[in-house]
Amino acid sequence: MSITHMSHMLTSETEGWSEIAKKHPTAGRLLLYLVAPMSLLPPLMYAYSEAVNPGAVFPLSVPAISGFQLLVTGVVLFVVQLVMVSFMAGIIQRMSMARDHDPGYENAYVLAAIAPVPLWLSSLALFVPSLAFNLIVVAAAWVASVALIRHGVRPMLRVDDAMKSRYIANMVVMAGVAAWIGLMVVSAAILSMLLGWWVV
Repeated sequence: MSITHMSHMLTSETEGWSEIAKKHPTAGRLLLYLVAPMSLLPPLMYAYSEAVNPGAVFPLSVPAISGFQLLVTGVVLFVVQLVMVSFMAGIIQRMSMARDHDPGYENAYVLAAIAPVPLWLSSLALFVPSLAFNLIVVAAAWVASVALIRHGVRPMLRVDDAMKSRYIANMVVMAGVAAWIGLMVVSAAILSMLLGWWVV
C-alpha cells in the first residue's frame, strides 16, 4: 500500500481497496509490515519533540524527562497501539455480526490496521514545534481516518448492502473514537504511575 493508494482510498471504495482485497493480507503480515512500523512513529516523534523542542508542543516536564523515561514511555505507547489495533479488529467484527454479517477477523483486522494510518503519520507534524500546527494536523488526520473507515467497510468487510455498510461504518467510527480516546487515557494513566514511581 502506497501513499498514492491511500489518497485514492480516502475517496473511493474501489481504488486501492481492490488491490488490498486481492492480496488477502493476513493479520500477522499486517502487524509486521504496517502496524508495528507505523506504531513506532508516535513514540519516536514524541521523544524527538521532548529532546529537541521541550515544551513547544507538550507541557514542559519538571524535572525534565530522562532518556530512560522516554524509552519506557515509548515502549508503553508502542505496545498499547499494537493492542488497540487488535482490539479494534474485534470491535469491527462484532459490529458487523450485530448486522448479521461476519467478515472474519482477518478482514476486520485489515480495516483496523489501515484506518489509523493518517493518525500515525500525523505524528510527523512534531517536527514543527507548534501546538496549533500539530492540532490542525491531528484534526485533519481524524477526518482522513473516518473517510478510510467509511470507504473501507464495503470492500474489506465484503458488505454488499449500502444501508448495512453505512450502519457498520457509523458504529465503527464511534467505537474507534472512543477506543482511541481510551488509548490516550490508559497511556496517560500508565505513564503517570511510572513517572510518579520514578519521582518518588
